[in-house]
Amino acid sequence: QMIGRLLPFESEPGIAAFLRDLEANAPRPRLLPLRPALEPAGTCVRVLEGHTGSINSVAVSADGRWVISGSDDNTLWVWDVEGHAPPRVLEGHRRTVNSVAISADGRWVVSGSDDHTVRVWDVEGHTAPRVLRGHTWFVNAVTISADGRWVVSAGYGDNTVRIWDLESQAEPRILEGHNGLVDAVAVSADGHSVVSRGHGDNTVRVWDL
Repeated sequence: QMIGRLLPFESEPGIAAFLRDLEANAPRPRLLPLRPALEPAGTCVRVLEGHTGSINSVAVSADGRWVISGSDDNTLWVWDVEGHAPPRVLEGHRRTVNSVAISADGRWVVSGSDDHTVRVWDVEGHTAPRVLRGHTWFVNAVTISADGRWVVSAGYGDNTVRIWDLESQAEPRILEGHNGLVDAVAVSADGHSVVSRGHGDNTVRVWDL
């Protein structure tokens, strides 16, 4: 299978050497393809173009229909993977979009930006985005719980993790303890725990949600 998939690239020096090694060490008797016999691994099926700045984060919906991208051009793009609809451009952030996430049901997109805000967008565009304010510096990472209730964000500069309840207008719960920049967050599948990575203090912390 390896030879069948790599034969289309046998002109590349590294792959050519790898194929020669495979052929030399294959057990005998053996069957070796003489020409490409299988689809190359990792075939690109679609290229999504449109952003005018670097793309910093991507997410894909659970059903595989939507791809979300966030960029230095201050926008998010919602792409229909099958190409049945043009991409939808989500505008509102005033600075770089650092992180994006999409809810398990595919209804909501969450973004974190250098403009110190977290925004919650309706994928279908029926309602205006909800703007979550509180971070005092860049928002470098966001995620959303499996049930779609909680948004978790990481402050790259204020050193905090914030938990936002999307079912209410309550102030976020602030998790403090990192001694430096926080640049990654995750929520457990059961929604009981939040995990954060401290880029500045070299720690991983597990919090009770």
